[in-house]
Amino acid sequence: MEAKITLEYGNPKTANAIANAVSPDNFKTPSGLVIKTARKNHLVLTEIKTKEKLSTFIATIDDLLFCVHTAEKTLRTVTKTLLKQR
Repeated sequence: MEAKITLEYGNPKTANAIANAVSPDNFKTPSGLVIKTARKNHLVLTEIKTKEKLSTFIATIDDLLFCVHTAEKTLRTVTKTLLKQR
């Protein structure tokens, strides 16, 4: 099974922050599961490949999207805090 997920952001800086936040997943994968995340301009591109069960595949996608959501919320909070300090 294979999935290619493309997330689009307003600028390369935001895309880079999100890609860096989720890229440790590229290295912590069980045997039979490959996750590669990269930034290209304002896009975050993730490719997931597995020969495991469908439930593992879906759980991996769910985990990735949860991590992305958490990174986005954190980035928004930090940005708002920094803007208030100015």
